[in-house]
Amino acid sequence: MPILKPPFSKPEYDRRIALTRAEMARAGIDVLFITNPSNQFWLTGYDGWSFYVHQGVILTHEGAPFWWGRQQDGNGARRTVWMEDDQILTYADRYIQSPDSHAMEDLASHLRIMGFGEARIGVEMETYFFTARAGRVLEAGLPDASLIDASTLVNWQRLIKSDEELAFMRRAARISELVIARAVELAEPGMRKHDLVGELYKTAVQGEEDSWGDYPAIVPLLPSGADASAPHLTWNGEALKSGEATFIEQSGCYRRYHAPLCRTIFLGTPPQEMLDASEAITAGLAAGIEVARAGNRACDIARALEWELSKMGITKDNRCGYAVGLSYPPDWGEHTVSLRASDETILEPGMTFHFMPGLWMDDWGIETTETILIREDGPAEPLCTIPRQLFVKD
Repeated sequence: MPILKPPFSKPEYDRRIALTRAEMARAGIDVLFITNPSNQFWLTGYDGWSFYVHQGVILTHEGAPFWWGRQQDGNGARRTVWMEDDQILTYADRYIQSPDSHAMEDLASHLRIMGFGEARIGVEMETYFFTARAGRVLEAGLPDASLIDASTLVNWQRLIKSDEELAFMRRAARISELVIARAVELAEPGMRKHDLVGELYKTAVQGEEDSWGDYPAIVPLLPSGADASAPHLTWNGEALKSGEATFIEQSGCYRRYHAPLCRTIFLGTPPQEMLDASEAITAGLAAGIEVARAGNRACDIARALEWELSKMGITKDNRCGYAVGLSYPPDWGEHTVSLRASDETILEPGMTFHFMPGLWMDDWGIETTETILIREDGPAEPLCTIPRQLFVKD
């Protein structure tokens, strides 16, 4: 039977399925097979750390979706999805990591039985969770069907957040604030970085009151000094040092929804070039948020930032943000809109972005970022309230 307290209301799930089916119809897709855990959660509520094996959601044009996965994860589906138990399909454990058989053989059998042996089947080909071998085995099991690339079909339906989703993101934003505040409080020369990360993990998971912390899609990124010239290094057992900047990139997470937030801490007296860069980023954030209005374009945000950076002689040759919200590891981005000069997506109320103007120089780096919400009127709303500055602890 369905769970008693699903994370979202039935009308909310109905809305999501209707959006997805409309896009399926436009793409000429008869049945959609979804492997991205975020999209599975969005449509069904399934929530478990089982995405290291093959699993997915089957969505047709009628009725409730089916969740399909490993037999031992069937109870996890019964504990998390909103559908009836007969919408849960499982396959035997003999398919797991076997050189002689593959779970897609079972999926192909289900699709044939459902009458889709000659159908146009949408598959998320560009995800972390659908392997080359999976595609080959599925094609072999459905020789008369056509596999259609539907990699981000569901992702684009997630772009505009509902009020129910925004409530979760606001809780995540509060956790993000707690994490950054704790980092600024604790960071000092001699503190080992893994000890700091341990405290930040504790803060993120404890959350606040009834806003408990879920695991984020990305681990804390916390490089220092020359390591901060690279955006995606994590931490080590070294101590924080005077004369170095450390940026903290982490997101609070509540029921799989994120609100990333980054700030940079300098221990000692920062060099002038870093102070100038911090001022340029702060000005660029303000300019970008001001133009982040319904009816403008994603590229307008990027260009506003680039103009402010150029005043300091700074060139940023990578995107400065992306759509964000619901996600699972290894990435909290939604893989749809990017904030860059070439993306002309029209901004609409309810869209949420991680506005991320990080700078990674030859031997140092700095990050000051915001998660922003496009509103009905006026400039975007930053979901967090931590001051936009380089935090200096001298």
